[in-house]
Amino acid sequence: MVNFKELGLVNTRDMFAKAIKGGYAIPAFNFNNMEQLQAIIKASAETKSPVILQVSKGARNYANQTLLRYMAQGAVEYAKELGWEKPQIVLHLDHGDSFELCKSCVDFGFSSVMIDASHLPYEENIALTKKVVDYAHQYDVTVEAELGVLAGVEDEVSSAVSHYTKPEEVVDFATRTGCDSLAISIGTSHGAYKFTPEQCTRDPKTGKLVPPPLAFDVLDAIMEQLPGFPIVLHGSSSVPQEYVDMINATGGKLPDAVGIPEEQLRKASESAVCKINIDSDSRLAFTAAVRKVFTEKPGEFDPRKYCGPARDLMEELYKHKIVNVLGSNGKAE
Repeated sequence: MVNFKELGLVNTRDMFAKAIKGGYAIPAFNFNNMEQLQAIIKASAETKSPVILQVSKGARNYANQTLLRYMAQGAVEYAKELGWEKPQIVLHLDHGDSFELCKSCVDFGFSSVMIDASHLPYEENIALTKKVVDYAHQYDVTVEAELGVLAGVEDEVSSAVSHYTKPEEVVDFATRTGCDSLAISIGTSHGAYKFTPEQCTRDPKTGKLVPPPLAFDVLDAIMEQLPGFPIVLHGSSSVPQEYVDMINATGGKLPDAVGIPEEQLRKASESAVCKINIDSDSRLAFTAAVRKVFTEKPGEFDPRKYCGPARDLMEELYKHKIVNVLGSNGKAE
């Protein structure tokens, strides 16, 4: 058993309370490799933003759970090295799909876990979520749950259709499970193809797809039912067109990739939405930078020469999200 406090990590409880009061959101960035982790920590340390390091089930298997624990501890020490005296860093399981997985993460030093039982019938979702909460809270680990279903594909998480969260269920669910935060469905979606062309309109000047707006009426109704309760948005990458264009210009094939407009995420950040998940954007930045190097220097085979530029582009992306979208800069001095 490794307690997250031994690794220098924090849970989300105080972090979320301050975010709701301050009208900003905490960035929750998924990572799969060292370069992503370096970029996240550097961006967070330089902007003094609290940050959530997210690891999916697939990423945990890819990295190895023991290595991951030491990477998290190393991230805290690296942040201090960069001049961040008291780093506010969370290690969070994204979309945990079983009690066993959540328990294992708690035991290996995660400071926060998500149990995603949203695909189950309502009462089964409550039962599984409460089981995870009861275990995690023994070790002061915070728990995120989910009501509603997001469409799209990301790692093992997949659904062909979305189902908005029902505001009339949130009080009962939060009360009976004891969860610390609630992921809701209001129109965000996993992956780089968040909407089909048929769901969008096209800008007559550029020909680019314009996605439908998020269901802020549903969010408002949820906040009315659960005032001050931490709300989470998954599937909130914006799929920056410059990265898509870079990928397509260097032999990639991402036709009609479209994400959530940043102005809508800014609006959500100013509400009770205090955690916004971003994964696909950094994958796109990484891929765009690597493709650019391979196209311009086809003889390059040193991983540092293509992963380095990828790391730099991701750091730029993370800083932009922190400062211009989520407003979390300067909140973790």
